[in-house]
Order: sequence, then structure tokens, then C-alpha cells
Amino acid sequence: MRADGHDGDTLALLRPVHAGLPMPFRQRLTDWLETHWVGPAYSGWLMLGLALFFFAAATNTMAGWLYAISGVLLALVGIAVVLPGRSLRDLQVTRRPIMPVHLGEALQIEVAIANPTAQPRGLLQVIDQLPPRLGQPAEISIEAIAPQEAYRWVYSLPTQQRGVFRWKTLVLRTAAPLGLFWSRHSRIVQAIAVVYPQVLSLNQCPLVDELGQDLSTAIPSDRRAQTATEGVTRTLRPYRWGDPTRLIHWRTSARYGELRVRELEVYTGGQELVICLDSSHPWVGENFEQAVSAAASLYCYALRHRLSVGLWTAGTGLVRGETAVLEVLAAVQPGEPTQASSPPTLPLLWLSQTMTQLAMLPPDSRWLLWADPSNHVQVAPDLDCRGQLIYPHESLQEQLQKPLSYRNCT
Repeated sequence: MRADGHDGDTLALLRPVHAGLPMPFRQRLTDWLETHWVGPAYSGWLMLGLALFFFAAATNTMAGWLYAISGVLLALVGIAVVLPGRSLRDLQVTRRPIMPVHLGEALQIEVAIANPTAQPRGLLQVIDQLPPRLGQPAEISIEAIAPQEAYRWVYSLPTQQRGVFRWKTLVLRTAAPLGLFWSRHSRIVQAIAVVYPQVLSLNQCPLVDELGQDLSTAIPSDRRAQTATEGVTRTLRPYRWGDPTRLIHWRTSARYGELRVRELEVYTGGQELVICLDSSHPWVGENFEQAVSAAASLYCYALRHRLSVGLWTAGTGLVRGETAVLEVLAAVQPGEPTQASSPPTLPLLWLSQTMTQLAMLPPDSRWLLWADPSNHVQVAPDLDCRGQLIYPHESLQEQLQKPLSYRNCT
């Protein structure tokens, strides 16, 4: 068999038989025969033709040896018709869960084909019917599966686009043992593959870094380690004039013979940040994919800096948690119907392709606007928010790390 799972001689010999038929009809006929009964290979057609030829010759000449030859050939044809379907009937197929990956990484897909019978099964072709957006169907040829054993098929699938991909059909195909007729069985094995958007590595992001500087309201943070509650001792230092006496650590002062003062951890965090993706708008071209990648990158950047951050889209509303956010961003599509309530009245990071919502953003919000250089986009100078124009043909990673444009920008 070839690497793609087909017998090279069989394929080469099949073509002349159907040479006069259009390709779509020929493929539909072959698929229907293999699925509902058996599909003859060229050798099968040849064997059947020879059997009929010898039978006709025997009828003409009344020669017994011609009857014997035609009988043997017809017996072989009968065996070749029955055995391929039987060899597939008892095979069991299972699939392991597929771990999510980010765009550009490879999905690891594992399928197990078990043979619970007492007889070996071999010369088997397995076809995983992937969704068209994920790639061409994956194929493998298996030489043999021992009795009471299972064959593990593990393959990597490169990802070209984000999304949540579902498929369920896996095809088993064989012409064993004589190679005269093909039979195929379809098995329903559910599969879900989640491809997260690309997350850019940002060393800095003024869009997020400067947000906390403008917030007048500070609230105690509930995060340990990075944001400890008031009263936790960070270190002890020598006493300085003006330090309150209640902070003197008397036991350590007695040990060192000088006053030592406790220095406390006092951390506060800004208000919650919400990243809003304007998914209800029908975006143009690849701008939406850049916006999804920017939303994922900004969210992960905010998490690394211990900020309380959420994601809002028109289809799902406000979502929290890294896994849930990445799954929403994997599935979101431009122009989706608005099924959620309006964004919360918190400082927002608004990602859009239009300026219609910029004037209505809450105070201290930020925006990213995907601009078309040919349209000479200009942001209104009376906006009480700051943001950045994003040009699709420039590096998104570099643009997210640039200083913000204040109020008006061209």
C-alpha cells in the first residue's frame, strides 16, 4: 500500500474502467458501492469478467475443465465479496480528548482501533474525516492488528486558523484478504478541537500599564503574595525620626541594641478592567483576526500583572477566567448577533473597527481602533479617553507596545 493508504496498483487499474464517467459520478458510485455493499477493484472486475468468460466458453463447448475454472473463479469472487465487510464489523474505535492549542501550534490527535476478536485483522485503511476548515482528511494504513490488541494512531495536525472544530466520522476501509473488492464502514466518534487565538509576547503595554494611573478609586486587592493585605510585615529596618512607635518591633530591637521598625506591605488595586471586543460589527478582511489576537494578548498581559480583568463580547457578555476567555475568543465570529447586555460601566478596553461607540465609553477607558490608511481616519478631539490606531499591515506586537495616542490621532 502507498503512504496515503491506497494500493497503487489498484488505483492505477481502476482508472480505465471508469474513464468514460465524470469524476463526481464515479466517486459517488464508488463511495455508494463500498458503503452499502462492496466496490470492485480493477482486479475484482477482471476476476469477474474472466469467470463469466470461462462460463460462456464452457456453455459453448461443453468442456468440463472450463466449468471447473469458472466455478473456482466465481468462488473466489464470492469469498472476496463477503470477507472485507466481516473483517471490519467487530473493530472498535475510540478517541482520546484533544488538548486545546494556540494558533500556530499542532493539535495532537489520538485514535485507538481495537480488535476484540480471536483472529488478526490486517490491511486496513483508516480515514479521519476532518472539517474542511481544519484540513484535508488524515489517513493511515495498518498492516495488522493482533487479536485482543489495539492499534494507537497518533498524528499531529498543524493549525492554520483559530476556532472550535467538531467532527464525528472515522472511516475504516479494507480489501482484505484478496484485494478484489473494497468495503468501508463509518464509525461515529465525536471529536472537539479548540484552537485558541495567537497570544503575543508583550514586554510592555501602555494601554494597560497607564490605565491604573488614571483611576481615582483604589480598592484593596484580594491576591496573595503580589497584593498582600495591610498589616503583613515585609521587612524590618532601623528606626527613622517620625516613625510611629506602634511599628517598633521590641524583641528584635532588644536583640540588636537599636530600635527596629516593621515595614508593612500595603497594596491596593485599581478597578476591574474589562476588555470589550466589538464582535457585533461586520469587520473587514483580517482585521477581526488581529483584534481577537490583540484581545487575547491584552488579557494574558493583564493576568501576568495581577490585574482583575474580564472579557466582553456581543454574543457571550462578560466572561472571567483564562480558559473560559480563550474558548470564547476561539469561537467568536464577526457580525454575531447581540445576545448579551451592554458592557459594564467600568473602565473598558474597547476594540473596534468603527468610531461610533468611542464617545460613549465610560471615563478612564481605552480603545484600539483598526484603521484603513486610505481613509485617513481621524479620532474626534473631544473624546475623554485615550487609545491607539492599529494599522493592519504593520506588526501588531510592536503597535501594542507603543505609547498611547492622546485624544486625536491621524
